[in-house]
Amino acid sequence: MPKKNLLAHLALLAVALIYGSNYSIAKVVLDPGYLSPEALVLLRVTTGMILFTAIHYFLVGEKVQRADWGRMALCGLFGVALNQMFFLLGLRLTTPIHASLIMTTTPILVLLVAAVLAAERLTTRKILGVFLGLVGAAWLILQNRHATLEQSTFWGDLFIFFNATFYGIYLVIVNQLMKKYNPLTVVRWVFFFGFLYVFPFSIRDMVYTDWALIPPIAWKAIAFVLIATTFLAYLFNTFALGIVNPSTVSAYIYLQPLFAGWISIWIGKELLSLEKGIAGLLIFGGVYLVSTRKRTVVKA
Repeated sequence: MPKKNLLAHLALLAVALIYGSNYSIAKVVLDPGYLSPEALVLLRVTTGMILFTAIHYFLVGEKVQRADWGRMALCGLFGVALNQMFFLLGLRLTTPIHASLIMTTTPILVLLVAAVLAAERLTTRKILGVFLGLVGAAWLILQNRHATLEQSTFWGDLFIFFNATFYGIYLVIVNQLMKKYNPLTVVRWVFFFGFLYVFPFSIRDMVYTDWALIPPIAWKAIAFVLIATTFLAYLFNTFALGIVNPSTVSAYIYLQPLFAGWISIWIGKELLSLEKGIAGLLIFGGVYLVSTRKRTVVKA
């Protein structure tokens, strides 16, 4: 595997670890109501816009052609505004187990969107990879006795599915921009447009938040969401999208529940089991099939 491709896969592994942790960490803020989903989204988008604008200004300084502003605006809508808003709204109304299970539908959605837009060809190998990863993730998550689908989580589950759909659309439509521009140029403007969409709907919640009531542990969770889940995850994802295809990026979503399980084992809340090991092998197998191409043998 070329060095650049290896770095892309390492970046995607880091993203999976961050997102796998975020399901539980974000709920430290949302469940007690320290911040509303709208206020947390505005904090995330504002932080991302400021950091990526600063980095882009000092390191890249690349300009965007007029013909591409429409696609940039669409990426900001699907990849930041709708994606983040529906994720946090859904996470508040459902459980991390439900959310991580539903998010594993993203690679399927990416393949479908890419096929419709003729951006990627469906192959038996990729379909098999998606299936293996989905089986592994579902098996891993459903081992938990609390994973039964309760009616009370319906709206939360639905919002998370919308989030997965919007993220899948974003991964496909941003691919063309990644091939044309520096990844930092793309993510800078994606967050700028995302901020424009989110601000009118979130500023009221931000203004009326009682910041003095937020305890230290919630501030630590907020810092993780802003720095790791927002800045680093988008930075690593953007870097990877400039090297590998959207299906490969989305396939790493299958690793999120695996990493979440490892973290639970590490802090002593779960024990390692044969079932978890088999589920992990299925997940890695699915990622491998989706992210690699079948070699063709040239006959002399």
